Amino acid sequence: MDLVCGIDEAGRGPVIGPMVMAGVIVDANQEALLKKLGVKDSKQLMPKKREELSKHIKNIVKKYKVVIIQPQEIDEAVLSATSNLNMLEAKKSADIINFLKPGMVYLDCPSNNIDAYTQEVKKYLNDKKTKIISEHKADQNYVSVSAASILAKVIRDKEIAKIQQTMKEDIGSGYPSDPITQVFLTKYHAKHPHIIRKSWAPYKAIMDKEHQKTIGEF
Repeated sequence: MDLVCGIDEAGRGPVIGPMVMAGVIVDANQEALLKKLGVKDSKQLMPKKREELSKHIKNIVKKYKVVIIQPQEIDEAVLSATSNLNMLEAKKSADIINFLKPGMVYLDCPSNNIDAYTQEVKKYLNDKKTKIISEHKADQNYVSVSAASILAKVIRDKEIAKIQQTMKEDIGSGYPSDPITQVFLTKYHAKHPHIIRKSWAPYKAIMDKEHQKTIGEF
């Protein structure tokens, strides 16, 4: 029976904490079972339900792989002259595919240029015969990608919880639009630089403001 792989990420946009990518490999029977359980795009599920489904997914799928990408590695890609976040995600997707070894892969594509993104993933594949179907909203259209999105989101939330446990200050959700995260960034960016994506606009804006203030003191 043909095995298919679904890959998705969680935490692409936050200014604090890692991005998490996950891949699962399933056959047709396991896909049917995942659908019966109510597996769908993680954004459509409450945290408690995601946590519950995550445990079932790990038991049902043939194999899964999770990759945690820390802020430093994200910054290296974003600030590089030869890379960017999409290219980093493509490379990590290929790493997951090389580990799981499926015949077919469904990818939730982060790029506007689907063909270019697909080719970027293929560039790193050990088995060039692997079929890749890359689409926008694949996490809504394919249950294998939905399952991967749930694993990625649950692990990303746990990573944020771990960070929060080590902090005396509230970091919020880690997203730039979160007022609590904004306050944390402004007050404590110098104290906790390792958890922050320094290539993100909110951090750059704070550094620009501090630089302007320093110049004004002359």
